[in-house]
Amino acid sequence: MRKTLMGNHAAAVAVRLARTGVVAAYPITPQTQVVEALAEMKATGEFPGRFVRVESEHSAMACLVGAAQAGARTFTATSSQGLAYMHEMLHWVSGARLPVVMAEVNRALGAPWILWTDQTDSLAQRDTGWLQFYCSTNQEILDATLIAYRVAEELLLPVMVCYDGFTLSHTYEPVDVPDQALVDRYLPPIQYPYALDIKEPRAFSALPKPQEYFRLRRRMDADMQRAQEEVAVAEEEFAELFGRRYSAVEGYQAEDAEVLLVTSGAPASTALDAVDRLRAKGLKAGNLRIRQFRPFPTAQLRRFLRPGVKLAVVDRNYSMGHHGIFCEEIKSALYAMPNPPQVFGYVAGLGGGDITPELLCEAWEDCAAGRGDLNAPVWLEDSR
Repeated sequence: MRKTLMGNHAAAVAVRLARTGVVAAYPITPQTQVVEALAEMKATGEFPGRFVRVESEHSAMACLVGAAQAGARTFTATSSQGLAYMHEMLHWVSGARLPVVMAEVNRALGAPWILWTDQTDSLAQRDTGWLQFYCSTNQEILDATLIAYRVAEELLLPVMVCYDGFTLSHTYEPVDVPDQALVDRYLPPIQYPYALDIKEPRAFSALPKPQEYFRLRRRMDADMQRAQEEVAVAEEEFAELFGRRYSAVEGYQAEDAEVLLVTSGAPASTALDAVDRLRAKGLKAGNLRIRQFRPFPTAQLRRFLRPGVKLAVVDRNYSMGHHGIFCEEIKSALYAMPNPPQVFGYVAGLGGGDITPELLCEAWEDCAAGRGDLNAPVWLEDSR
């Protein structure tokens, strides 16, 4: 069934379709409508799972630690300062190998107090052991949430589904809502192998020796690396059932491009228009959308690169004193290549500033002309 849904409601519909057992809810702009929609579904009986109202984001994730450890399929949503407040528990969830799924609606971090979007909140959590997907459409928010459950429960690792606040969260788009029976085929009931059982008492997350801790972390990294294959398998099976295909890195007009824009999130959709405008002027432009940030898709990214191609990486985030975060990750991923491409960084849209086709064309033309700086980002601001 095709419906017109805002991004937040697409996430809530996916949680219902996944037959999630426990939702821990605390509101924060711009994710509030996710948990509001689930609360309404609970009130009408459309969502039969447990809906737990908590007093903070830290408590929301703590609640899900207990629910997931008991073997339930779990979900929460947050943004910005809420995610920062949750930070301690993110490590606890991944270290305990709990397959929690969370919608992370990107919003800039204070100070100053601000409601609009950028990606620094979720990217600041890159070392917590969570997989991270970045969505460009409301359809993808729904689909990525279902894929996230499939992957999380296969790997026993948590997943963030990230999307731009207001730009997607509050914007309505046509969304194909799949049939429940089809979702049940794709996502069978959770079978968590280490669920609490009063008939078989166990201790969890006790104090280990350093050697044991080291081995647990090494095993977790091995499973994070295995996620590259598991995500690809889950996406292929999703495409077979639902007819919509996703991959960790998606190219557009990339085959003969001299300069590739590299984007993520909602600006990746805008980049398609920018590429078309540049192509109409006879310029060999292309775009790469980085959809999966953790684990970082190094091998998939390298497949799009040819000798002589340049990358213009447009980041809606920034690591103070260094680079845009996607830019620095890409440079690291390509460092060991023979004759790696030149990577130019551009920072735009922090705090919700518009990233327009004109701004992306400016970044592409700047890079093509060699005016960029390989050692420092160019800060681009919409002049309207």
